[in-house]
Formats: sequence, C-alpha cells, structure tokens
Amino acid sequence: MEAASACEDSRRIELSSPATAATREICVSPGIMTGFLFDTRVFLELQDEMRFVEVLRGRSGISFMPPRDMAIGERLRLTARSGDGSSEEIVTFTLVAHRGLATRQVEVYRDRRTRESYYQEAEQERANNQKLREELQRLWTQLEEKHGLRSLLASGLVDERGIRGTPAQKDGGPAPDTISYTKATFLRAKLFVVVWVSINNTTTTPWMATGASLIDSRGEELPGLILRHDAPIQPSESRPVYVEAGVSAWQAQGTMVLKLWDQRSRTVTIPGVVFPELEKTVREIHN
Repeated sequence: MEAASACEDSRRIELSSPATAATREICVSPGIMTGFLFDTRVFLELQDEMRFVEVLRGRSGISFMPPRDMAIGERLRLTARSGDGSSEEIVTFTLVAHRGLATRQVEVYRDRRTRESYYQEAEQERANNQKLREELQRLWTQLEEKHGLRSLLASGLVDERGIRGTPAQKDGGPAPDTISYTKATFLRAKLFVVVWVSINNTTTTPWMATGASLIDSRGEELPGLILRHDAPIQPSESRPVYVEAGVSAWQAQGTMVLKLWDQRSRTVTIPGVVFPELEKTVREIHN
C-alpha cells in the first residue's frame, strides 16, 4: 500500500513521462471527495461504481466519494479511455483506501504540461510554503510561552493542591505473544486526568496506539481523550503511553476501564482505573 506520506492533497500526472504502478496509485478515503481532471476528453470506467456514495461526471473529468464500506488498503480501478479505434489509449489508475487521508484533486496531462501549468503549480507551492512558515512560527511562539508548571498554574489547570497520583502494578509478568501492560499511574489535577501506562510488546510485530477509550462503571465514555504515543513499540520492548482528558470536579469518579488499540485492532485493556481525589495523598493499589 502507498505510504501515507505520499497522499498529497493534489497530484499532477504526465502520461508521457515514464510511469510505474506506484505513480498511478491515488489515495482515497471514505467521506472525502476526490476529483480527476484530464486535459482531453475521456471516457471513464469506475470499478464497482454502484458502491460509491457519489459520482459526478463531466466531459473531461470525474469526481467521486468512495464507498462507505471501502476497507483500508482496498484497491479499486479507474480506467480512462481516449481516442478511437487503433488510436485509442487506455490508462488505469488504482484507488487505494486510507483512513482520513485522500488526494482531493488529480490533474492528468496526456502530453507534456504547458508553461502556464508549471507556473500555476509553483505559485501554489509558494503559497503552501508560506502557510507552513506561518504555522511553524505560531507553534514556536506557543512553545516559548509554555514553561512548565507556571504555565499550568497561569492557565488554571493546576491549583495549590497540585497533582495527585495513584500507581497500579499488574500481578505477574507479560504473557508471550501479547500486547499487555506492566504498570500504570492514574493522575488527577484540578481540570484534567492522565493515565500513564507502560505497554509491553511480546509479539513479533511493532505496536502503536492509534485509539483510546476511558469507560466508567455506567458504560459511558469520557469524551475528549488526548492520546500521546511517541514511537512504535518494537517486539520485546516496553514504552509509555499517555492518555489525557479535561474534566470537571464531578467527572472521572469511581472505577473506570481504559482501552488502547492499534490500526490492526490489537487491544490492551487496563481495568481498575481509579483517579485519586485531590485532597488525598498518593496511595498504592494492586490488581
């Protein structure tokens, strides 16, 4: 499957240039429209067109929204035909499904592109680079304004009661060929809670958390979770994973269950999540 980093927002393809299968793989995603525009009139055939949510055709292009049930990594064909008889040319593009990533516009040129086309692309790249520079400057400014605890105090996230934590140790060592946790710490401050859990990978493939849920005793999920996992956990390796949520004084009470999962739905369940009261001291519990 094409790397996620290759899912540009827009693509320009010259059919006269040497082609490989990868150069004609186009990222698509359920819920995101993708459009093709050709520099000549074409007849287009879309594999399994009846499955698509929306298909709009023009004289020299097509726009579509992929099927809702299109699985990640699934491939469908888009065939473009131009010319007649012996001069007919057939070009096939492969639509590759990604999660939340899609190329929104594909421009296809039968011959080499015009000077105006290159100029337009250069202008677009300059505009994109300027936006990136402005975003980078904004992030640097925010980073310079955030200096540890005083930022937390000034924002009101932490008060004079500080942060309280409850450590939890899992009985026994990690089982073979599993994704499991060895220890966890449950932290509470004035306006947020954090679960800091050490994940152990005894499988043969890397694991990285892509989703999380924190469920209370009534089966309700705590909204607005923020998941931080800096790097994949390699086989025979342990790494920390952090889950944070903004809460009010009455939320995140009682015993909760944390679930973490990766793109392959390999799930780790951490039961017995109990966040301490701020006025209480740190105490240790055992599963």
